[in-house]
Order: sequence, then structure tokens, then C-alpha cells
Amino acid sequence: MRTALLQSSGRPGSIAANLKVLDEAAGRAAAAGAGLLAAPEMFLTGYAIGDDIGRLAEPADGDTADAVAEIATRHGLALAYGYPERAGEAVFNSAQLIAADGTRRANYRKTHLFGCFERDHFTPGDQPVVQAELNGLRVGLMICYDVEFPENVRAHALAGTDLLVVPTAQMHPFQFVAESVVLVRAFENQMYVAYVNRVGQEGEFEFVGLSTLAGPDGIARTRAGRTDELLLADVDPAFLAASREANPYLRDRRPGLYGALVRNP
Repeated sequence: MRTALLQSSGRPGSIAANLKVLDEAAGRAAAAGAGLLAAPEMFLTGYAIGDDIGRLAEPADGDTADAVAEIATRHGLALAYGYPERAGEAVFNSAQLIAADGTRRANYRKTHLFGCFERDHFTPGDQPVVQAELNGLRVGLMICYDVEFPENVRAHALAGTDLLVVPTAQMHPFQFVAESVVLVRAFENQMYVAYVNRVGQEGEFEFVGLSTLAGPDGIARTRAGRTDELLLADVDPAFLAASREANPYLRDRRPGLYGALVRNP
């Protein structure tokens, strides 16, 4: 499945403007044969928007989700995107996957919140593995800091995730995550990882770009720079199957030795 990554911070604070950016990118991605377009963490509203997070938050099935579904159906490709989700009094840092037919396939709430900014504005999610079937692949969702916890990604591997989509707001000076950690996660868990970042200065944060689609061989299929960019790369099920057959990590695990990993120090 050809996969497109939209590296952009859009226009923080304007859902309408960001829907236009998503629409334009979806048109370009579809024309290039993509079956999925992924956008960054909190793409629909902006990340560093303070109390506007609560004001702009919507339910997973709200008006903005309907607008994204319309874009997906009009261009004929699936869309994964980050947004603030309102559920009663709680606001979650969420990512949603909408299929090419406009149906909502998966909604994930970030489980590991990064820093005081996120802990002040969001409630952490409590479901580590969220997946959906898409074009013959099992697609999982995760958000930014979550991928830095090896247990999180291993849980997806054990659940059979083929492509892990990670909307991201990864900032300076942590660019080594995009450059190295994501590639290692893809290799040690035998999956593709689509890591799609924001870019440029936003409030107090400097987002570093460097979006990538990493293969199960630990090699980047594509890599962005530090400006707005639309990337395209293929997720190959046959290559994935062959790589899993050759790589013994999951077969050679000894879960009985790992109990200490789930105990707090």
C-alpha cells in the first residue's frame, strides 16, 4: 500500500485552514496512488495552542470528523490524523483513522503524555493497542512519545500490527528519536512504522520534521527534511512476511523472564 506522510504544522488555531491543507495533500497523495495519508499529532487544531485545546476539542464523531470523512471519500484514500478529542469533561490527545469509504475505523488516545504541557491539558488514554484492517494490512495507531516506550510497540507486534502509524509532535533536541529510535522499533518488532511530524516553530516548541516510513529491516523508505513536505513510500506485505520469517525476535522471546518489566521501580 502506497503511504503518504504529510509533514506540516498547518495553521495552529484554525480547523478550517487545516482541513484545507489536508484536502490539498489528500488530492496530491491520491493522484500518486496512495491508499493512506497520515498527518501529524494535533494536526487539525495545532499543538501549542494552550487553552484553545479545550475550546476546539470535539468528539470522535463530531463535525470535524465528518469533514475529514468527506475528504477521504472524495479523494478515495484513508486518512489518519491527530486532534483533541472531547469525551464529557475529559480531553484526550487522539488520533483517528478514517477509511476511503468515510467510515471511522479506529480512534486512539495517547497513553503516555509528554511533559507538563500535555499533562496540564489532556487525560491519558488507557488502551495501548488500537488497530483496524485497511487494504489487507493490520494498521495500528500510536502518538509521538508512546513509540519511545518499547513495551508499547512490542504489544502491537504481538497483536499482529503490520503498519504502525505514529502522528507526532517531536521537538528539538530530541531529533534522535526520528533519526534512530523509530528505525530500531520497526526492526525489533518486524513492522513498518510511519512517523509523521510537525515542523517549524510553534509557541515554545521547535518541531524538527524528519518524518519517515521505516521498514522491518530498520531502513527508512523515505525521509523528510525540516520543511513542509509530502512523502510517499510503499508498505510491501510480501517483504514484511519474508522479513518476519527471517527475523527470530518474536519467536525467541522468553516472556517468563520479563515479569519485572511491569513492576514500577
